[in-house]
Amino acid sequence: MDNGAAVKVAIRIDRAARSAVFDFTGTSGQLPDNFNAPRSITRAAALYVLRTLIDDAIPMNDGCLRPVELVVPEGSMLNPKPGAAVVAGNVETSQVVTDALFAATGRLAPSQGTMNNFTFGNERYQYYETICGGSGAGPDHDGTSAVQTHMTNSRLTDPEILETRLPVRLDRFAIRRASGGAGRRRGGDGVERRVTFLEPMRANMLANRRRIAPRGICGGDDAQPGRNWVERSDGSREELGATASADMRPGDAFVILTPGGGGFGEEAE
Repeated sequence: MDNGAAVKVAIRIDRAARSAVFDFTGTSGQLPDNFNAPRSITRAAALYVLRTLIDDAIPMNDGCLRPVELVVPEGSMLNPKPGAAVVAGNVETSQVVTDALFAATGRLAPSQGTMNNFTFGNERYQYYETICGGSGAGPDHDGTSAVQTHMTNSRLTDPEILETRLPVRLDRFAIRRASGGAGRRRGGDGVERRVTFLEPMRANMLANRRRIAPRGICGGDDAQPGRNWVERSDGSREELGATASADMRPGDAFVILTPGGGGFGEEAE
């Protein structure tokens, strides 16, 4: 992850017993920032991955995970002790857990690995959105471009509604071409989103995969990581990290490039 933490997982299958072990031993310890994920989030990500890999219709209940043993070391970033900051655990770390599990199965390369949480507001207006990116490629399919992946479940506000209700202008929302990882199957592309502010506001980004790119697997190439910056009305630019805030003045633009998905397999010569 961009903050230096690592999620590690090994999957062991016992076909005779029809059971499995998802072992997160080796994952980073509890973090000083808010990217810790409660064990319940780790469990939810495991359940999600399990259900997507099984063709049969499985009732959504606690029995889904009875054949699966989850080994999540206590005091780790995926099972922190009480009092740990966890606000980014659901919206960011869950994406990394999901990508790690899929990669361990060899069925899907990591997707954009972030929800790109973008918020802004002032005393009168407040707004929050998550921004789509590229999904990872698999052994029999390319990734999808400009799509919400895995643990996200929100839709963006229509441009006309956004501009009617808030003092902002959506200047650009487009596919970020060639941002997915190359390979025998190519990862999906991320997007570019550019919002210009018409009133003073505070804008915030809570994300990941700005420094560490979504990985390709089985010989596929990594995707392009994301980027954020502010373009001031005077033409100057301020680069921002994965988690950052900026005071926006009228005419300033906040620009977000979301990551693509990882590629799968070596390209044929």
